[in-house]
Amino acid sequence: MRHRRFYTATAIAIAGSVLLAGCAGGGDAKKIEDKSADFGFNNEGLPIVDDTLALTFGGTKSPLAPDYSEMELVQQWEKDTNIAITWKNVPEQVYAEKKNLMLASDELPDVLYNTGLTDAEIVQNGSNGTLLPLEDLIKEHAPILSGILKDRPDIRAAITASDGHIYTLPSVEELGLVQYPNFLYINTSWLDALGLPMPSTIEEYRAALEAFGTQDPNGNGKADEIPLSFRTDSFCANPNDLIAALGGQPENNDHRIVRDDTVEFTANTDGYKAGVDALGDWYADGLIDPESFSQDDVAYLSKGKSATPVLGSFFWWELKEMVGDDRVDDYEMVGILEGVDGEKLASVANNQEIGRGAMAITRANEYPSATMRWADRLFDPVMSAQVNWGPIGVTLEEDENGILQQVPAAAGESEGERRQKVAPNGPKITTQKDFETVVAPEPRAKERQDLVAEYYAPHKANDAYPPVLLSNDELEQVSFAATDINTLVKEKFASWIVNGSVNDEWGGYISQLESMGVDDVIATYQSAYDRFQQGGK
Repeated sequence: MRHRRFYTATAIAIAGSVLLAGCAGGGDAKKIEDKSADFGFNNEGLPIVDDTLALTFGGTKSPLAPDYSEMELVQQWEKDTNIAITWKNVPEQVYAEKKNLMLASDELPDVLYNTGLTDAEIVQNGSNGTLLPLEDLIKEHAPILSGILKDRPDIRAAITASDGHIYTLPSVEELGLVQYPNFLYINTSWLDALGLPMPSTIEEYRAALEAFGTQDPNGNGKADEIPLSFRTDSFCANPNDLIAALGGQPENNDHRIVRDDTVEFTANTDGYKAGVDALGDWYADGLIDPESFSQDDVAYLSKGKSATPVLGSFFWWELKEMVGDDRVDDYEMVGILEGVDGEKLASVANNQEIGRGAMAITRANEYPSATMRWADRLFDPVMSAQVNWGPIGVTLEEDENGILQQVPAAAGESEGERRQKVAPNGPKITTQKDFETVVAPEPRAKERQDLVAEYYAPHKANDAYPPVLLSNDELEQVSFAATDINTLVKEKFASWIVNGSVNDEWGGYISQLESMGVDDVIATYQSAYDRFQQGGK
Protein backbone atom coordinates (compact mmCIF):
# COMPACT_ATOMS: atom_id res chain seq x y z
CA MET A 1 0.00 0.00 0.00
CA ARG A 2 1.32 3.45 -0.84
CA HIS A 3 2.61 5.43 2.13
CA ARG A 4 -0.04 8.05 2.99
CA ARG A 5 1.39 10.05 5.85
CA PHE A 6 1.08 13.75 5.10
CA TYR A 7 4.52 15.31 5.24
CA THR A 8 5.95 18.77 5.72
CA ALA A 9 9.10 19.41 3.74
CA THR A 10 12.07 21.33 5.03
CA ALA A 11 12.01 25.09 4.62
CA ILE A 12 14.94 27.45 4.59
CA ALA A 13 15.57 28.97 8.00
CA ILE A 14 14.93 32.57 8.81
CA ALA A 15 16.66 34.42 11.59
CA GLY A 16 14.50 36.91 13.46
CA SER A 17 12.36 39.24 11.40
CA VAL A 18 12.22 39.34 7.63
CA LEU A 19 11.76 42.48 5.59
CA LEU A 20 9.58 41.98 2.54
CA ALA A 21 9.70 44.53 -0.23
CA GLY A 22 6.31 45.43 -1.59
CA CYS A 23 4.96 48.26 -3.67
CA ALA A 24 2.88 50.94 -2.07
CA GLY A 25 0.55 53.23 -3.96
CA GLY A 26 2.40 55.40 -6.42
CA GLY A 27 5.16 52.81 -6.82
CA ASP A 28 7.04 53.69 -3.61
CA ALA A 29 8.72 50.78 -1.84
CA LYS A 30 7.03 49.68 1.36
CA LYS A 31 8.81 47.54 3.93
CA ILE A 32 6.77 44.98 5.83
CA GLU A 33 8.37 43.57 8.97
CA ASP A 34 7.70 39.85 9.34
CA LYS A 35 6.87 39.08 12.98
CA SER A 36 6.47 35.31 12.61
CA ALA A 37 9.43 34.75 14.93
CA ASP A 38 7.50 36.43 17.76
CA PHE A 39 5.30 33.34 17.94
CA GLY A 40 8.11 30.80 17.83
CA PHE A 41 8.21 30.25 14.08
CA ASN A 42 9.52 26.83 13.06
CA ASN A 43 11.31 26.47 9.75
CA GLU A 44 10.10 22.92 9.32
CA GLY A 45 7.85 20.36 10.93
CA LEU A 46 4.70 20.97 12.95
CA PRO A 47 3.43 23.07 14.54
CA ILE A 48 4.35 25.99 12.33
CA VAL A 49 4.46 28.28 15.38
CA ASP A 50 4.92 27.32 19.03
CA ASP A 51 2.49 29.94 20.34
CA THR A 52 -0.96 30.21 18.83
CA LEU A 53 -1.01 32.75 16.01
CA ALA A 54 -4.37 34.32 15.13
CA LEU A 55 -5.05 35.35 11.52
CA THR A 56 -8.12 36.62 9.73
CA PHE A 57 -9.12 35.19 6.36
CA GLY A 58 -11.73 36.60 3.97
CA GLY A 59 -13.03 35.78 0.51
CA THR A 60 -15.75 33.69 -1.08
CA LYS A 61 -17.34 30.37 -0.19
CA SER A 62 -20.07 28.13 -1.50
CA PRO A 63 -23.62 29.07 -0.44
CA LEU A 64 -23.97 25.55 1.01
CA ALA A 65 -20.75 25.73 3.00
CA PRO A 66 -20.88 26.38 6.73
CA ASP A 67 -18.43 28.72 8.39
CA TYR A 68 -15.11 27.13 7.48
CA SER A 69 -14.21 26.88 11.16
CA GLU A 70 -16.92 24.20 11.46
CA MET A 71 -15.31 21.95 8.84
CA GLU A 72 -13.46 18.91 10.17
CA LEU A 73 -10.55 19.45 7.79
CA VAL A 74 -10.08 23.08 8.81
CA GLN A 75 -10.20 22.16 12.50
CA GLN A 76 -7.43 19.63 11.89
CA TRP A 77 -5.34 22.30 10.18
CA GLU A 78 -5.50 24.47 13.30
CA LYS A 79 -4.45 21.56 15.53
CA ASP A 80 -1.55 20.71 13.21
CA THR A 81 -0.20 24.21 12.69
CA ASN A 82 -1.16 26.20 15.82
CA ILE A 83 -2.46 28.91 13.49
CA ALA A 84 -6.01 29.90 14.49
CA ILE A 85 -8.03 31.47 11.70
CA THR A 86 -11.09 33.66 11.98
CA TRP A 87 -12.96 33.00 8.75
CA LYS A 88 -14.96 35.81 7.15
CA ASN A 89 -15.69 34.10 3.84
CA VAL A 90 -19.15 34.78 2.43
CA PRO A 91 -21.13 33.68 -0.67
CA GLU A 92 -19.84 35.14 -3.91
CA GLN A 93 -22.72 37.55 -4.52
CA VAL A 94 -22.35 39.06 -1.04
CA TYR A 95 -18.59 39.25 -1.40
CA ALA A 96 -18.79 40.94 -4.79
CA GLU A 97 -20.78 43.82 -3.27
CA LYS A 98 -18.15 44.45 -0.56
CA LYS A 99 -14.93 43.50 -2.31
CA ASN A 100 -13.85 46.84 -3.76
CA LEU A 101 -14.54 48.76 -0.55
CA MET A 102 -12.62 46.16 1.45
CA LEU A 103 -9.61 46.29 -0.87
CA ALA A 104 -9.46 50.07 -0.60
CA SER A 105 -9.88 50.15 3.18
CA ASP A 106 -7.60 49.75 6.18
CA GLU A 107 -9.65 46.76 7.37
CA LEU A 108 -8.20 44.10 5.11
CA PRO A 109 -8.07 40.50 6.29
CA ASP A 110 -4.61 39.02 6.59
CA VAL A 111 -5.38 36.61 3.76
CA LEU A 112 -7.83 36.39 0.87
CA TYR A 113 -8.82 32.73 0.51
CA ASN A 114 -10.84 31.91 -2.60
CA THR A 115 -10.08 35.52 -3.45
CA GLY A 116 -12.80 36.14 -6.02
CA LEU A 117 -10.43 38.55 -7.76
CA THR A 118 -10.50 39.10 -11.50
CA ASP A 119 -7.24 39.25 -13.41
CA ALA A 120 -7.52 43.03 -13.53
CA GLU A 121 -8.02 43.16 -9.76
CA ILE A 122 -5.04 40.88 -9.15
CA VAL A 123 -2.77 43.04 -11.26
CA GLN A 124 -4.10 46.32 -9.88
CA ASN A 125 -3.97 45.32 -6.22
CA GLY A 126 -0.60 43.66 -6.68
CA SER A 127 0.96 46.69 -8.29
CA ASN A 128 -0.46 49.10 -5.70
CA GLY A 129 0.78 47.04 -2.73
CA THR A 130 -2.56 45.72 -1.44
CA LEU A 131 -1.40 42.17 -2.23
CA LEU A 132 2.11 41.10 -1.29
CA PRO A 133 4.48 39.66 -3.90
CA LEU A 134 4.86 36.00 -3.05
CA GLU A 135 7.72 34.65 -5.15
CA ASP A 136 10.40 35.10 -2.45
CA LEU A 137 8.11 33.66 0.21
CA ILE A 138 7.45 30.67 -2.02
CA LYS A 139 11.16 30.16 -2.56
CA GLU A 140 11.97 30.38 1.15
CA HIS A 141 8.95 28.83 2.86
CA ALA A 142 7.02 26.73 0.34
CA PRO A 143 9.16 23.75 -0.65
CA ILE A 144 6.20 21.69 -1.86
CA LEU A 145 4.90 24.43 -4.15
CA SER A 146 8.44 25.38 -5.22
CA GLY A 147 9.07 21.83 -6.38
CA ILE A 148 5.83 21.78 -8.36
CA LEU A 149 6.55 25.13 -10.01
CA LYS A 150 10.03 23.93 -10.96
CA ASP A 151 8.55 20.87 -12.65
CA ARG A 152 5.63 22.79 -14.14
CA PRO A 153 6.77 26.11 -15.63
CA ASP A 154 3.31 26.49 -17.19
CA ILE A 155 1.74 26.75 -13.74
CA ARG A 156 4.38 29.28 -12.70
CA ALA A 157 3.73 31.27 -15.87
CA ALA A 158 -0.02 31.25 -15.22
CA ILE A 159 0.38 32.93 -11.81
CA THR A 160 3.19 35.30 -12.74
CA ALA A 161 2.26 38.88 -13.60
CA SER A 162 4.05 40.75 -16.36
CA ASP A 163 6.06 42.63 -13.72
CA GLY A 164 7.59 39.31 -12.65
CA HIS A 165 5.73 39.07 -9.34
CA ILE A 166 3.38 36.34 -8.12
CA TYR A 167 0.45 37.84 -6.23
CA THR A 168 -1.87 34.85 -5.84
CA LEU A 169 -1.53 31.11 -5.38
CA PRO A 170 -2.89 28.58 -7.88
CA SER A 171 -5.75 26.10 -7.95
CA VAL A 172 -5.22 23.27 -10.42
CA GLU A 173 -7.42 20.29 -11.31
CA GLU A 174 -6.27 18.47 -14.45
CA LEU A 175 -9.11 16.19 -15.44
CA GLY A 176 -8.97 17.09 -19.13
CA LEU A 177 -12.70 17.87 -19.26
CA VAL A 178 -13.27 21.60 -19.49
CA GLN A 179 -11.60 21.84 -22.91
CA TYR A 180 -14.50 19.88 -24.43
CA PRO A 181 -17.67 20.90 -22.57
CA ASN A 182 -20.19 20.80 -25.43
CA PHE A 183 -21.30 17.16 -25.65
CA LEU A 184 -23.72 16.45 -28.51
CA TYR A 185 -26.45 13.86 -27.86
CA ILE A 186 -29.25 12.49 -30.03
CA ASN A 187 -32.49 10.60 -29.31
CA THR A 188 -31.70 7.07 -30.47
CA SER A 189 -35.18 5.82 -29.59
CA TRP A 190 -36.45 8.19 -32.27
CA LEU A 191 -33.77 7.04 -34.69
CA ASP A 192 -34.89 3.45 -34.12
CA ALA A 193 -38.57 4.33 -34.51
CA LEU A 194 -37.84 6.00 -37.86
CA GLY A 195 -35.37 3.36 -39.08
CA LEU A 196 -32.45 5.79 -39.16
CA PRO A 197 -28.77 5.03 -38.38
CA MET A 198 -26.70 6.86 -35.80
CA PRO A 199 -25.38 9.82 -37.81
CA SER A 200 -21.64 10.04 -38.35
CA THR A 201 -21.54 12.89 -40.90
CA ILE A 202 -23.04 16.35 -40.83
CA GLU A 203 -25.31 15.40 -43.76
CA GLU A 204 -26.64 12.33 -41.93
CA TYR A 205 -27.18 14.42 -38.81
CA ARG A 206 -29.20 17.01 -40.70
CA ALA A 207 -31.28 14.24 -42.30
CA ALA A 208 -32.05 12.86 -38.84
CA LEU A 209 -33.14 16.30 -37.62
CA GLU A 210 -35.39 16.71 -40.64
CA ALA A 211 -37.01 13.36 -39.91
CA PHE A 212 -37.50 14.31 -36.27
CA GLY A 213 -39.31 17.47 -37.31
CA THR A 214 -41.61 15.92 -39.92
CA GLN A 215 -42.28 12.27 -39.07
CA ASP A 216 -43.79 12.45 -35.56
CA PRO A 217 -41.23 10.22 -33.79
CA ASN A 218 -42.90 10.64 -30.39
CA GLY A 219 -46.10 9.28 -31.91
CA ASN A 220 -48.60 11.70 -30.42
CA GLY A 221 -49.91 13.03 -33.73
CA LYS A 222 -48.67 16.56 -32.98
CA ALA A 223 -45.86 18.57 -34.53
CA ASP A 224 -44.33 19.27 -31.11
CA GLU A 225 -40.88 17.78 -31.67
CA ILE A 226 -37.81 19.98 -31.24
CA PRO A 227 -35.17 18.55 -33.60
CA LEU A 228 -32.21 20.50 -32.13
CA SER A 229 -31.85 22.84 -29.17
CA PHE A 230 -28.82 24.59 -27.74
CA ARG A 231 -27.76 27.75 -25.92
CA THR A 232 -25.36 30.45 -27.02
CA ASP A 233 -22.62 31.70 -24.75
CA SER A 234 -23.19 28.85 -22.29
CA PHE A 235 -20.44 26.86 -20.62
CA CYS A 236 -21.60 23.55 -22.09
CA ALA A 237 -24.49 24.00 -24.54
CA ASN A 238 -22.91 25.78 -27.50
CA PRO A 239 -23.09 24.60 -31.13
CA ASN A 240 -19.43 25.45 -31.80
CA ASP A 241 -18.68 22.03 -33.27
CA LEU A 242 -21.45 22.51 -35.83
CA ILE A 243 -19.66 25.63 -37.10
CA ALA A 244 -16.54 23.49 -37.46
CA ALA A 245 -18.43 20.74 -39.30
CA LEU A 246 -20.37 23.08 -41.60
CA GLY A 247 -17.61 25.59 -42.32
CA GLY A 248 -14.31 24.04 -41.24
CA GLN A 249 -13.71 26.74 -38.62
CA PRO A 250 -12.87 25.62 -35.06
CA GLU A 251 -14.79 27.88 -32.69
CA ASN A 252 -15.21 28.57 -28.97
CA ASN A 253 -17.01 31.07 -26.75
CA ASP A 254 -14.13 33.56 -26.82
CA HIS A 255 -13.84 33.38 -30.63
CA ARG A 256 -10.12 33.04 -29.96
CA ILE A 257 -8.07 29.93 -30.66
CA VAL A 258 -4.41 28.99 -31.05
CA ARG A 259 -2.96 27.01 -33.93
CA ASP A 260 0.76 26.53 -34.48
CA ASP A 261 1.48 29.11 -31.74
CA THR A 262 -0.56 31.71 -33.60
CA VAL A 263 -3.53 33.38 -31.94
CA GLU A 264 -6.51 33.56 -34.28
CA PHE A 265 -9.85 35.35 -34.17
CA THR A 266 -12.48 32.92 -35.42
CA ALA A 267 -15.59 34.96 -36.13
CA ASN A 268 -14.41 36.84 -39.21
CA THR A 269 -13.32 33.96 -41.43
CA ASP A 270 -14.93 32.50 -44.53
CA GLY A 271 -15.33 29.20 -42.67
CA TYR A 272 -17.24 30.86 -39.85
CA LYS A 273 -19.48 32.63 -42.36
CA ALA A 274 -20.18 29.34 -44.16
CA GLY A 275 -21.09 27.64 -40.88
CA VAL A 276 -23.48 30.40 -39.84
CA ASP A 277 -25.04 30.49 -43.32
CA ALA A 278 -25.70 26.74 -43.18
CA LEU A 279 -27.27 27.00 -39.73
CA GLY A 280 -29.49 29.73 -41.13
CA ASP A 281 -30.78 27.18 -43.65
CA TRP A 282 -31.37 24.70 -40.83
CA TYR A 283 -33.37 27.30 -38.94
CA ALA A 284 -35.45 28.16 -41.99
CA ASP A 285 -36.29 24.46 -42.33
CA GLY A 286 -37.48 24.27 -38.72
CA LEU A 287 -34.59 22.19 -37.41
CA ILE A 288 -33.43 24.61 -34.68
CA ASP A 289 -35.38 25.52 -31.56
CA PRO A 290 -36.28 29.24 -31.85
CA GLU A 291 -35.63 29.63 -28.12
CA SER A 292 -32.00 28.54 -28.54
CA PHE A 293 -30.89 32.18 -28.58
CA SER A 294 -32.82 33.37 -25.52
CA GLN A 295 -33.43 30.50 -23.09
CA ASP A 296 -31.73 30.18 -19.74
CA ASP A 297 -30.56 26.91 -18.16
CA VAL A 298 -33.85 26.32 -16.35
CA ALA A 299 -35.91 26.56 -19.52
CA TYR A 300 -33.36 24.58 -21.49
CA LEU A 301 -33.08 21.69 -19.06
CA SER A 302 -36.87 21.43 -18.74
CA LYS A 303 -37.17 20.45 -22.40
CA GLY A 304 -35.45 17.14 -21.82
CA LYS A 305 -37.86 16.26 -19.03
CA SER A 306 -41.20 17.35 -20.53
CA ALA A 307 -44.17 15.05 -19.93
CA THR A 308 -44.16 14.05 -23.60
CA PRO A 309 -40.69 13.50 -25.10
CA VAL A 310 -40.06 16.38 -27.50
CA LEU A 311 -36.28 16.80 -27.64
CA GLY A 312 -34.41 15.22 -30.52
CA SER A 313 -30.84 16.43 -30.07
CA PHE A 314 -28.98 18.83 -27.81
CA PHE A 315 -25.65 19.98 -26.42
CA TRP A 316 -25.03 19.55 -22.69
CA TRP A 317 -22.36 18.57 -20.20
CA GLU A 318 -24.22 15.70 -18.52
CA LEU A 319 -26.91 13.50 -20.09
CA LYS A 320 -28.81 12.65 -16.90
CA GLU A 321 -29.03 16.29 -15.90
CA MET A 322 -30.68 17.11 -19.22
CA VAL A 323 -33.16 14.26 -19.65
CA GLY A 324 -33.52 12.69 -16.19
CA ASP A 325 -33.09 9.11 -14.99
CA ASP A 326 -36.07 7.78 -16.93
CA ARG A 327 -34.75 8.77 -20.37
CA VAL A 328 -31.00 8.29 -20.21
CA ASP A 329 -31.29 5.08 -22.23
CA ASP A 330 -33.13 6.92 -25.02
CA TYR A 331 -30.11 9.07 -25.91
CA GLU A 332 -26.54 8.46 -27.01
CA MET A 333 -23.48 10.55 -27.61
CA VAL A 334 -23.00 11.74 -31.19
CA GLY A 335 -19.62 13.34 -30.62
CA ILE A 336 -17.81 14.92 -33.55
CA LEU A 337 -19.43 14.63 -36.97
CA GLU A 338 -17.50 14.36 -40.21
CA GLY A 339 -17.81 17.79 -41.76
CA VAL A 340 -18.52 19.00 -45.27
CA ASP A 341 -14.80 18.84 -46.05
CA GLY A 342 -14.53 15.24 -44.83
CA GLU A 343 -12.71 16.13 -41.60
CA LYS A 344 -13.70 15.70 -37.97
CA LEU A 345 -12.86 18.87 -36.05
CA ALA A 346 -13.31 19.07 -32.28
CA SER A 347 -13.20 22.70 -31.19
CA VAL A 348 -11.21 23.29 -28.01
CA ALA A 349 -12.57 25.77 -25.47
CA ASN A 350 -10.45 28.20 -23.48
CA ASN A 351 -11.75 27.01 -20.11
CA GLN A 352 -8.72 26.68 -17.86
CA GLU A 353 -7.57 23.90 -15.56
CA ILE A 354 -4.88 26.12 -14.08
CA GLY A 355 -6.55 28.82 -12.03
CA ARG A 356 -5.08 31.72 -10.13
CA GLY A 357 -6.58 33.72 -7.31
CA ALA A 358 -6.93 30.81 -4.89
CA MET A 359 -5.19 32.72 -2.11
CA ALA A 360 -3.41 36.03 -1.57
CA ILE A 361 -1.55 37.58 1.37
CA THR A 362 -2.50 41.21 1.97
CA ARG A 363 -0.50 44.15 3.27
CA ALA A 364 -2.35 43.77 6.59
CA ASN A 365 -0.52 40.51 7.30
CA GLU A 366 2.42 40.82 9.71
CA TYR A 367 3.26 37.10 9.56
CA PRO A 368 3.77 36.25 5.88
CA SER A 369 6.44 33.59 6.49
CA ALA A 370 4.17 31.59 8.79
CA THR A 371 1.26 32.17 6.44
CA MET A 372 3.16 30.84 3.45
CA ARG A 373 4.24 27.74 5.37
CA TRP A 374 0.56 27.21 6.27
CA ALA A 375 -0.45 27.49 2.61
CA ASP A 376 2.31 25.25 1.35
CA ARG A 377 0.87 22.22 3.15
CA LEU A 378 -2.23 22.45 0.95
CA PHE A 379 -0.18 21.65 -2.15
CA ASP A 380 0.78 18.18 -1.00
CA PRO A 381 -1.21 15.91 -3.39
CA VAL A 382 -3.03 14.11 -0.58
CA MET A 383 -3.97 17.36 1.14
CA SER A 384 -4.97 18.95 -2.17
CA ALA A 385 -7.42 16.10 -2.69
CA GLN A 386 -8.98 16.85 0.70
CA VAL A 387 -9.08 20.58 0.02
CA ASN A 388 -11.05 19.78 -3.13
CA TRP A 389 -13.35 16.93 -2.04
CA GLY A 390 -13.25 16.76 1.75
CA PRO A 391 -11.39 14.84 4.45
CA ILE A 392 -10.26 11.24 4.37
CA GLY A 393 -12.78 9.18 6.29
CA VAL A 394 -15.67 11.44 5.32
CA THR A 395 -15.65 11.82 1.53
CA LEU A 396 -12.47 9.94 0.63
CA GLU A 397 -11.08 6.53 1.53
CA GLU A 398 -8.09 4.51 0.38
CA ASP A 399 -8.60 1.46 -1.78
CA GLU A 400 -6.39 -1.62 -1.71
CA ASN A 401 -3.87 0.14 -3.97
CA GLY A 402 -3.59 3.21 -1.78
CA ILE A 403 -5.61 5.38 -4.19
CA LEU A 404 -8.15 7.73 -2.63
CA GLN A 405 -11.68 6.95 -3.81
CA GLN A 406 -14.97 8.77 -3.30
CA VAL A 407 -17.14 7.55 -0.44
CA PRO A 408 -20.70 7.26 -1.85
CA ALA A 409 -22.91 10.13 -0.71
CA ALA A 410 -25.81 9.45 1.62
CA ALA A 411 -29.25 8.87 0.16
CA GLY A 412 -30.87 12.12 -0.88
CA GLU A 413 -27.59 14.02 -1.18
CA SER A 414 -25.43 14.40 -4.26
CA GLU A 415 -21.65 14.25 -4.22
CA GLY A 416 -21.60 17.87 -5.35
CA GLU A 417 -23.76 19.05 -2.46
CA ARG A 418 -21.73 17.10 0.07
CA ARG A 419 -18.48 18.43 -1.35
CA GLN A 420 -19.55 22.03 -0.79
CA LYS A 421 -20.31 21.31 2.87
CA VAL A 422 -17.03 19.62 3.81
CA ALA A 423 -14.33 20.93 1.43
CA PRO A 424 -13.07 24.53 1.71
CA ASN A 425 -11.54 24.66 -1.78
CA GLY A 426 -8.72 27.18 -2.13
CA PRO A 427 -5.05 26.55 -2.97
CA LYS A 428 -4.54 23.06 -4.37
CA ILE A 429 -2.88 21.20 -7.21
CA THR A 430 -4.11 17.86 -8.51
CA THR A 431 -2.28 17.06 -11.73
CA GLN A 432 -3.13 14.51 -14.37
CA LYS A 433 -0.52 12.21 -12.80
CA ASP A 434 -2.07 12.69 -9.35
CA PHE A 435 -5.39 11.44 -10.71
CA GLU A 436 -3.60 8.22 -11.63
CA THR A 437 -1.50 7.74 -8.49
CA VAL A 438 -3.11 9.69 -5.62
CA VAL A 439 -6.84 10.27 -5.98
CA ALA A 440 -9.34 8.81 -8.44
CA PRO A 441 -11.73 11.16 -10.26
CA GLU A 442 -15.31 11.30 -9.07
CA PRO A 443 -17.37 8.63 -10.89
CA ARG A 444 -19.25 11.26 -12.90
CA ALA A 445 -15.94 12.90 -13.86
CA LYS A 446 -14.51 9.54 -14.92
CA GLU A 447 -17.52 9.00 -17.18
CA ARG A 448 -16.86 12.35 -18.84
CA GLN A 449 -13.16 11.59 -19.19
CA ASP A 450 -14.02 8.40 -21.05
CA LEU A 451 -16.38 10.27 -23.37
CA VAL A 452 -13.77 12.93 -24.11
CA ALA A 453 -11.14 10.29 -24.80
CA GLU A 454 -13.42 8.38 -27.17
CA TYR A 455 -15.32 11.10 -29.00
CA TYR A 456 -13.45 14.41 -28.78
CA ALA A 457 -9.73 14.39 -27.98
CA PRO A 458 -8.78 12.31 -31.05
CA HIS A 459 -10.17 15.08 -33.26
CA LYS A 460 -8.63 18.09 -31.53
CA ALA A 461 -8.66 20.96 -34.03
CA ASN A 462 -6.90 23.73 -32.12
CA ASP A 463 -5.13 24.60 -28.91
CA ALA A 464 -6.76 26.58 -26.15
CA TYR A 465 -5.54 30.06 -25.32
CA PRO A 466 -3.49 29.46 -22.17
CA PRO A 467 -4.13 30.99 -18.71
CA VAL A 468 -2.14 34.15 -19.40
CA LEU A 469 -2.19 36.90 -16.77
CA LEU A 470 -2.35 40.08 -18.82
CA SER A 471 -0.55 43.22 -17.69
CA ASN A 472 -2.34 46.43 -16.76
CA ASP A 473 -1.55 47.89 -20.17
CA GLU A 474 -2.74 44.77 -21.96
CA LEU A 475 -5.93 44.64 -19.93
CA GLU A 476 -6.58 48.27 -20.78
CA GLN A 477 -6.05 47.52 -24.47
CA VAL A 478 -8.33 44.49 -24.70
CA SER A 479 -10.92 44.52 -21.92
CA PHE A 480 -13.53 46.90 -23.28
CA ALA A 481 -12.82 46.15 -26.92
CA ALA A 482 -13.04 42.39 -26.45
CA THR A 483 -16.32 42.73 -24.54
CA ASP A 484 -17.85 44.86 -27.30
CA ILE A 485 -16.55 42.52 -30.00
CA ASN A 486 -17.92 39.41 -28.32
CA THR A 487 -21.28 41.11 -27.78
CA LEU A 488 -21.45 41.98 -31.47
CA VAL A 489 -20.54 38.43 -32.50
CA LYS A 490 -23.19 36.92 -30.24
CA GLU A 491 -25.89 39.27 -31.48
CA LYS A 492 -25.04 38.71 -35.15
CA PHE A 493 -24.80 34.95 -34.71
CA ALA A 494 -28.40 34.86 -33.51
CA SER A 495 -29.83 37.34 -35.98
CA TRP A 496 -28.07 35.82 -38.98
CA ILE A 497 -29.36 32.34 -38.21
CA VAL A 498 -32.90 33.52 -37.49
CA ASN A 499 -33.06 35.90 -40.45
CA GLY A 500 -30.74 34.15 -42.89
CA SER A 501 -28.95 37.45 -43.51
CA VAL A 502 -25.26 36.69 -43.05
CA ASN A 503 -24.37 37.17 -46.72
CA ASP A 504 -26.13 40.54 -46.92
CA GLU A 505 -24.52 41.91 -43.77
CA TRP A 506 -21.09 40.31 -43.81
CA GLY A 507 -19.16 43.20 -45.33
CA GLY A 508 -20.52 45.74 -42.88
CA TYR A 509 -19.86 43.36 -40.00
CA ILE A 510 -16.21 42.92 -40.99
CA SER A 511 -15.80 46.70 -41.19
CA GLN A 512 -17.38 47.07 -37.76
CA LEU A 513 -14.99 44.53 -36.26
CA GLU A 514 -12.06 46.38 -37.77
CA SER A 515 -13.27 49.68 -36.35
CA MET A 516 -13.58 48.04 -32.93
CA GLY A 517 -9.90 47.13 -33.12
CA VAL A 518 -10.14 43.37 -33.47
CA ASP A 519 -6.68 43.17 -35.07
CA ASP A 520 -5.13 45.12 -32.18
CA VAL A 521 -6.88 42.91 -29.64
CA ILE A 522 -5.55 39.74 -31.25
CA ALA A 523 -2.07 41.27 -31.50
CA THR A 524 -2.16 42.00 -27.76
CA TYR A 525 -3.24 38.45 -27.00
CA GLN A 526 -0.45 37.18 -29.23
CA SER A 527 2.16 39.23 -27.40
CA ALA A 528 0.89 37.96 -24.04
CA TYR A 529 0.84 34.41 -25.38
CA ASP A 530 4.46 34.70 -26.49
CA ARG A 531 5.45 35.94 -23.03
CA PHE A 532 3.59 33.04 -21.43
CA GLN A 533 5.46 30.57 -23.64
CA GLN A 534 8.68 31.98 -22.19
CA GLY A 535 7.54 31.19 -18.66
CA GLY A 536 5.77 34.49 -18.02
CA LYS A 537 8.93 36.58 -18.41
